[in-house]
Amino acid sequence: MKSLTEAEALSVVKESIARIVPDADFSVVGPDERFRDVLELDSLDFLSLVELLSERTGVRIDEEDYPELTTLADATRFLVGRSKSPA
Repeated sequence: MKSLTEAEALSVVKESIARIVPDADFSVVGPDERFRDVLELDSLDFLSLVELLSERTGVRIDEEDYPELTTLADATRFLVGRSKSPA
């Protein structure tokens, strides 16, 4: 697994959300807003997002990590931090 930059991590988060919610409008989602609420992701959508992020980044995401994935900024920070630390 390679370390992710903030830009790469944010891009992966947005691309993954867009695969689940094709009409996602990121212009209405601030970096610190809860994207699940703004984009109306239900629980299954969120689980799909977690799987996609894990597949695309190689980062293991456990259920206790879910609170780290509530905003674009938090999810980006989580992926960057986890991609740099040993698994």
